[in-house]
Amino acid sequence: MWHGRFKQGMAEMVKDFTQSLDIDWRMAECDIQGSIAHVRMLGKTGLLKVDEAEKIELGLQKVLREIQNGTFKPSRDLEDVHMNIEARLTEIEPLGAKLHTARSRNDQVATTTRLYLRERLKSLTLDLRELLKVFVNNAEHHVNVIIPGYTHMQQAQPISMGHYWLAWYEAFKRDSSRLDFALDSLNECPLGAGALAGSTLPIDREMTSEILGFSSPTRNSLDSVAQRDYMTDYHYFASMLMIHVSRLCNDLINWNTQEFAFIVLPDEFCTGSSMMPQKKNPDVLELARGKTGQVIGNFIDLLFTLKGLPMTYNRDLQEDKRGLWASLDTVESVVRILTALLAKVDVNEKVALSGLEKGYSLATDVAEYLVSKGVPFRDAHMKVGKLVGWCIENNLSFEDLTLTQWQEHIPEVDEAMLKILSPRESVRRRNVFGGTGFDQVMERIQEVNL
Repeated sequence: MWHGRFKQGMAEMVKDFTQSLDIDWRMAECDIQGSIAHVRMLGKTGLLKVDEAEKIELGLQKVLREIQNGTFKPSRDLEDVHMNIEARLTEIEPLGAKLHTARSRNDQVATTTRLYLRERLKSLTLDLRELLKVFVNNAEHHVNVIIPGYTHMQQAQPISMGHYWLAWYEAFKRDSSRLDFALDSLNECPLGAGALAGSTLPIDREMTSEILGFSSPTRNSLDSVAQRDYMTDYHYFASMLMIHVSRLCNDLINWNTQEFAFIVLPDEFCTGSSMMPQKKNPDVLELARGKTGQVIGNFIDLLFTLKGLPMTYNRDLQEDKRGLWASLDTVESVVRILTALLAKVDVNEKVALSGLEKGYSLATDVAEYLVSKGVPFRDAHMKVGKLVGWCIENNLSFEDLTLTQWQEHIPEVDEAMLKILSPRESVRRRNVFGGTGFDQVMERIQEVNL
């Protein structure tokens, strides 16, 4: 380390405690990317001679190749990715000692982290787009499949399975928008903010920002090195996405049981039992559900780290990336495997539809039919509720009732109502904007496929 302040070297246990190579070495290529932009700016502004800047850049390119081919092994004694790269650069080209002109590790790490996170989030955007396509494809394939819809885990009303898939499309589409916001929130360049107050040297922050593909430099040097809002924006996206993943997985795990048997999971995404030969376990879905807590925990971890920090940079922030990397790795793997699994889920239409037999999921249809005959809804609700109670006492379903029995309990019922009293008609007639009606589902599929 290049420190003239201390008379004694750092204790070995302190080196172990403070090193961050296990966290930040994955950003090595992005760190060099930021350094190349910085040295080009130093050359253009005259802070370095043109040939000096060129030699330093060539040295950085050589270090980059060593990193890419695995010959560069970082040293814990040099603490972090930034100092390791600078030390190796200076070995190759002694002029590398000038690279850190008008730069601090504070603005350097803030820039490097944004560059790395931007790459990962752009890749994640593409992965999420593929997941959205699967939801739409499944919706199109299952538009006419009818399943029970649930509230409180009790059968509520018949719905189109296509409508169910589109519900998850809408949820994950909002996640996609949150991901776009997270990308936008890191789109300013901190390079040039220095340790906290900028620089007395004539640097060109607009130049480095443009080279690195940011929209503009950050506007306050204190905020530049202190804030981690762009990380919390990512974590919020990741937490909401994983909550949606967990709820979806929970449905599919339930529906895959013998008790429901609405869906069939692909064999290649399930596991067997070490003891019970008959088992086909939905382990992928269970693991995805289980990983949700880790992602939310990483969000909470960062929030607690930030909560008590004074302005500006504090070493606590070295820990901001540990949970970030773990969350990124988890979210990427979950989105990819879920996309592959969902593309092969099959629906057992016959079983799903039979789940509506001998039930009372059409009770609301009856009540609304009575409303169309002029019966106030609360009165209709009471009449149908009493009929359901009578049917349960007598072990009968709506399908078992004759017209005479209907009219004994609800005089307003006629033959026309009996003709529409089926799950398919129930779904078809819910043809309101955003409803489960087949036509509405197809319209939405066509909209999102544009």
